Amino acid sequence: MGRGRAKAKQTKVARELKYYSPDTDLRALEAELHGNSGPQADRATHDGEQDREDDDYESWSSAER
Repeated sequence: MGRGRAKAKQTKVARELKYYSPDTDLRALEAELHGNSGPQADRATHDGEQDREDDDYESWSSAER
């Protein structure tokens, strides 16, 4: 008997999601598509420590094998 109310709520939520159009930051999207991600990307590429931290398998792929 309670299924009708749950289904109605699911239908309402689905309809809201379908027709929801958030405000899009077109400048940020354009910058992301062109590869201009800002100062955070510059810091990450110039920081050698970050590169070593990201390589979890470096110790396994050594030339000693």
